[in-house]
Amino acid sequence: MEITTMMWIGFAVIMLVVFALDLGVFNRKSHEIKFREALTWTLVWVSLALSFNAWIYFEMGPTKAMEFFTGYLIEQSLSVDNLFVFIMIFTYFHITKVHQPKILKWGIIGALVLRAIFILAGIELIERFHWMIYVFGGILVVTGFKMAFGGEEKIEPEKNPIVRLVRKLVPITKRIRDDRFFIKKGGVRAATPLFLALVMVESSDLIFAVDSIPAVLAVSRDPFIVYTSNVFAIMGLRSLYYLLANVMEMFVYLKLGVSVILAYVGVKMLLVDIYHIPIIFSLGTIVGVLAISILTSVTIGNRRARAAHRG
Repeated sequence: MEITTMMWIGFAVIMLVVFALDLGVFNRKSHEIKFREALTWTLVWVSLALSFNAWIYFEMGPTKAMEFFTGYLIEQSLSVDNLFVFIMIFTYFHITKVHQPKILKWGIIGALVLRAIFILAGIELIERFHWMIYVFGGILVVTGFKMAFGGEEKIEPEKNPIVRLVRKLVPITKRIRDDRFFIKKGGVRAATPLFLALVMVESSDLIFAVDSIPAVLAVSRDPFIVYTSNVFAIMGLRSLYYLLANVMEMFVYLKLGVSVILAYVGVKMLLVDIYHIPIIFSLGTIVGVLAISILTSVTIGNRRARAAHRG
């Protein structure tokens, strides 16, 4: 079935309704999201993604369905790596659990817009200049290597050019005032640390998009498949953060697994004119790498926890 305007409109309407219920009704006021609430919304977004995947299967065929699911898994695994960054940002700015949901809410809205721009630009570049696929592939291989062997990430807002620009343009308060991004201080509008944290979240997603969009484009160049798989992964990121935030230290090998996935899809792009790797093989590889890294992390994490308890 050919992608039509009605399909885009239908998808947009569904996402707007669920998005409004999630962020505009159930989570309208700032509050600490507990484990049960996070688990419920995580299951909601995963169920919606799988249901949408089933609809793609019946309407567009098994190949498109596998492309969507593979893209969703890639984006979801890369999003989990985002969670480590979010934790560091919130810790640096001393953002409490009560105020974190508002930052993530606006961060998600910004990410949806940025991803749309990146996806359209990426597809257009590949269509116009075929050699760009080798550039994207090389970026993914290098990023995967750096992620595996580059050491721990550090959050340094003072070196972030966007944060430095905001500091020059707007006065910054030292204290957080309720859940507001801006306040009036002495008749002058000033930004709070919440706004700086949001800027950091948005700028970090911009960096991650440089990796994630080419990775999904290695699986499909269909704008509908690429964007919808991205949206479902991003929309579930907020609840996933609260579900995993307290146990992230258990997944010690997840980052290595993500780096292997990035390198794999990078190689896939580099080989595009030599050998076409079947989508079913890519899906199996990604599922296998994620499963091995998670199981290994949980097993080692449990052993370390027991050893620490005995000690």
